[in-house]
Amino acid sequence: MSTEVTKYHEEEAIGKTYDLRIVKRLLGYLRPYWHLAALALVLTFLTNALISTQPFFTKVAVDSYITPRTTDGIWLFALAFFGVFLFRFIFSYLQEIVLNRVGQRVMYDLRSQIYTKLQRQEVAYFDRYPVGRIITRLTSDVDALNELFTSGVIDVLGDLVIIIAIIGWMFWLDWKLAIVSLVTVPLLFTATNWFRKHARVGFDKVRTRNARLAAFLQEYTSGAQTVQLMNAEEGSQEKFAKINDNYRQANIETIYYYSVFYPLVDFIGAVGIAAVIFFFAWEQISSFSAAEAGLTIGILASFIQYSLQLFQPIRDLSDKFNVLQAAIVASHRIFILLDLDIAIKSPETPKKSGKAEGRIEFRNVWFAYKEDDWVLKDVSFTIEPGENVALVGHTGSGKTTVTNLLMRFYDIQKGRILLDGVDIREWDLADLRSNFAVVLQDVFLFSGSVEDNIRLGNPAIDDERIRWAAKEVHADTFISELDGGYAHRIRERGAGLSVGQKQLVSFARALAFDPRILVLDEATSSIDTETEQLIQIAVERVMESRTSLVVAHRLSTVQKCDRIMVFHHGELREMGSHNELLKLRGLYWKLFRLQYSETDLDHSSGGFTPELRPNEV
Repeated sequence: MSTEVTKYHEEEAIGKTYDLRIVKRLLGYLRPYWHLAALALVLTFLTNALISTQPFFTKVAVDSYITPRTTDGIWLFALAFFGVFLFRFIFSYLQEIVLNRVGQRVMYDLRSQIYTKLQRQEVAYFDRYPVGRIITRLTSDVDALNELFTSGVIDVLGDLVIIIAIIGWMFWLDWKLAIVSLVTVPLLFTATNWFRKHARVGFDKVRTRNARLAAFLQEYTSGAQTVQLMNAEEGSQEKFAKINDNYRQANIETIYYYSVFYPLVDFIGAVGIAAVIFFFAWEQISSFSAAEAGLTIGILASFIQYSLQLFQPIRDLSDKFNVLQAAIVASHRIFILLDLDIAIKSPETPKKSGKAEGRIEFRNVWFAYKEDDWVLKDVSFTIEPGENVALVGHTGSGKTTVTNLLMRFYDIQKGRILLDGVDIREWDLADLRSNFAVVLQDVFLFSGSVEDNIRLGNPAIDDERIRWAAKEVHADTFISELDGGYAHRIRERGAGLSVGQKQLVSFARALAFDPRILVLDEATSSIDTETEQLIQIAVERVMESRTSLVVAHRLSTVQKCDRIMVFHHGELREMGSHNELLKLRGLYWKLFRLQYSETDLDHSSGGFTPELRPNEV
């Protein structure tokens, strides 16, 4: 795999970020649901406070009932013990319900915000980033934040509560043993800090390679037919194996830090318990009696339990830190997207909106997709309302770029593009694009019914208009034969329909939207023989009373246009009618000669037969 392809699929490593700033911004998503979050926090505090009472019950049971061997009041003690844990269960259950409600609502808001942002992004954004990487924002990155909100923030506060409660109980029972129990805490925080630094790098690497894996899978799954046709399965498998192995290695490296940290925490906890037992035994041996030492077997039992409980929330805090780190890495990528400026948007005070008449003017337009690699060079022309104009030229000459610039999918670097005498950058963007309908060679149909694909979510287009549009372009015939007719479910990208049928649906869509300007971009270049005549009728019907731009390689489809513009290496070199351009013996004549025989030339040019020279083109 080349370096360029690798970089395209690869996601940028984040590096160091300002964790507190990102956390503060993440917490802002909780603001609309603060009452539920507050309830979850209270339930967490109550649950963890009840958890901290368990070792005290052990102390009472040992010192008050087991050691003296008495059963007086044991039923009341058992009932209290049962009640504490019953309430702990109830509070824990309610906490989970409330927390997940909050988490799911936050995720819904975040996904909606990301999707809205993506819908408003200019086309150039999707040129720069693979689809798989973009989808990762809405899937794995959002899932990482879901874990943060459902088991991260609130649980961290709860763990802090239980740590404080446990330390309080320990000092209340015996301050000396409490100090001994806390001796190992600095060791624990040292181990946690080591884990924090290295885990952060690991999480960044895992998410980077996961995004690369997703991008590769999306691209090669979409191109599965091409891969099989070219017998390239082995090569694609090798590329996937390499990407998959890099992802596996990143996960293994991250797991290494877990495998060291968790056993280390358990070891430090065992050292702490051993220190408590040793100090207890030392105090007992050094004192003349247990009463003088002030320590009982029940206190020792409760301290052992408290030590275990103390290390559990500290260990949980480390685990929650991992959740936090994963969320920070994910949220940083999400916020990069959300904070990205939208280069192409409506002006604050548009000078023009609504329906256009359809007059198009290019004034000394220069455009490049990349820096100074000009695709269009000083292009100027005017198209009057209702005029049909064809754009022809070799591949890469700038034909499709002209139509993309008209709809502001990209903005030009020099010059001006005017619609009805107003610079398109001063039009309301939604109204500007609503004046266009585009029919492409590769028709994109969405999963859903036929009528949904014609309507495309526009409530102004009712069922009657859908059927009228389909009849006008002669798509009604094949639609009525489908299972379910207009309610027939179309599979992804129109699978199950022929190329011609998909193009007829796209023509029906264009007519239903009633645009002022129609763009046909190689719309008739891939049709089957049976529907070719229907397509030509559909083209003529949709072009009626509209300004039309026809981008085509097949010159037979543009001969009836009012004017033909010939582009060559980004420059508008020739312009005129079919016969006028043939008589010029210029670029159009050469293009035409490549597609037709001398007899066709003589007939098409009204008796003008150019002298053919094999090496002239």
